Amino acid sequence: MTKYIPTIGLEIHAELSTQRKMFCDCLNDETELSPNVNVCPICLGHPGTIPTPNERAIAYVVTTGLALNCRIARFSKFDRKNYFYPDLPKAYQISQYDQPFCAEGFLVLPHRKKKIRITRIHLEEDTAKLAHAVDGKSSLVDFNRAGVPLMELVTEPDFHSAEDVVEFAREFQLILRYLGVSDGDMEKGHMRIEANISIAPEGSPTLGTKVEVKNLNSFRAVGGAVAYEIEQHRRALDAGERLTQETRGWDEAKQETYSQRSKEEAHDYRYFPEPDIPPLTFDDAYIELARAQIVELPQDRRERFSREYNLSETQADLLAGDQALAEFFEDAVSELRALDERGDTGMVYNYLTSDIQGLLSASGMVLSQTKLEPEHLAHLVAFLGQGKISSRVAKDVLKQSLETGRDPESILTEEKLFQVSDTGALDGMVQEVIDKNEKVCYDYRNGKEAALQFLVGQVMAKTRGAANPEVVRTVLKEKLSQ
Repeated sequence: MTKYIPTIGLEIHAELSTQRKMFCDCLNDETELSPNVNVCPICLGHPGTIPTPNERAIAYVVTTGLALNCRIARFSKFDRKNYFYPDLPKAYQISQYDQPFCAEGFLVLPHRKKKIRITRIHLEEDTAKLAHAVDGKSSLVDFNRAGVPLMELVTEPDFHSAEDVVEFAREFQLILRYLGVSDGDMEKGHMRIEANISIAPEGSPTLGTKVEVKNLNSFRAVGGAVAYEIEQHRRALDAGERLTQETRGWDEAKQETYSQRSKEEAHDYRYFPEPDIPPLTFDDAYIELARAQIVELPQDRRERFSREYNLSETQADLLAGDQALAEFFEDAVSELRALDERGDTGMVYNYLTSDIQGLLSASGMVLSQTKLEPEHLAHLVAFLGQGKISSRVAKDVLKQSLETGRDPESILTEEKLFQVSDTGALDGMVQEVIDKNEKVCYDYRNGKEAALQFLVGQVMAKTRGAANPEVVRTVLKEKLSQ
């Protein structure tokens, strides 16, 4: 059987989180539900209007390029990309052609450690949204999105599996969020992915026929579409069929791609320099200023978390994948170390990623919407490590702190939940439990060890979990042996 090698390249569009649109002062506000509100003569393409580039959007692209190891152009320009479609008010799109802001970068996949080359990152304006009538006889156009800053990243065809593609897309989205340039929300269309896929027999000097799958709006869709096309190409070639270059879409319900249009030749967009926007130049000072805006990136954070907090690769990856979670963890660990140098940072991780995440899932909230502070978690972990509270009490108090914002120490003091280890204080309660459970005591004296655990549980219940279970066990054994 012939062995085929898939070859995949990506084009990723990301809307930038600027306050204004790319070439005018209209709001860049995706929460606006009323159509055609954030519009003006410039983004509506009225004759005679002059575009003015958004400086913040340009800085965002340069910063992203630096984070992805790109070469930043010292001279760049905008171009007109000419084509006609109802969502394009000017009948051309202001974009970049042969002199983009960023080129020749790379991103190393964090888990597979594979280097993916980045061809270019450029900046353009987004199009309007079309709403098609159910009967297919009419369409409405909403220009609120027209002119929104849109960054496009193009990779080299360095991918050979759907898994590599998804990992790259996830890491790129995470980098955008760390940099604060875009939320990359695929469900809202803030990040859209197009995959160019071909396969060829192993050792072939040429690539196979390319198929482009457009507008993939979830990681599941990206992985599914790439895997589906690879398998379809394989079957077609094994059957001796001829593949045609075309553009395809993804049917989420059927989990398969479908043909949209043939694409035997590249479309001629008649690019030419945008005459209303002068070329841009970037000096060392500007580039270094942009570089200074780069925060600790996801992979750097993973490595540091593993090194500083003795976390496994999986644990560090989970935290690095959520900025808010990672920052909460670090703040809690810092507070814990101030309270107790020997504090268990692993316990901070466990409570944060299990108990707290469970409470969040049950409430439908995210961490920032709760009243829980990092020091609350640190105090609970410190009390646990010092043997002052039980794990059961910690879970109950954690829930109260998350809901009310009260400090754990106040809750523990007011509700008398600090662990009781004084045998004298426990003596009366233990005797009361023994007196009320004669049958269980008889079973224990006759060799049923499980009966002792039941009695321990009864004492713990009477103290609302505040008693030290080991001390309770010791007192029970002493009394039951008499």
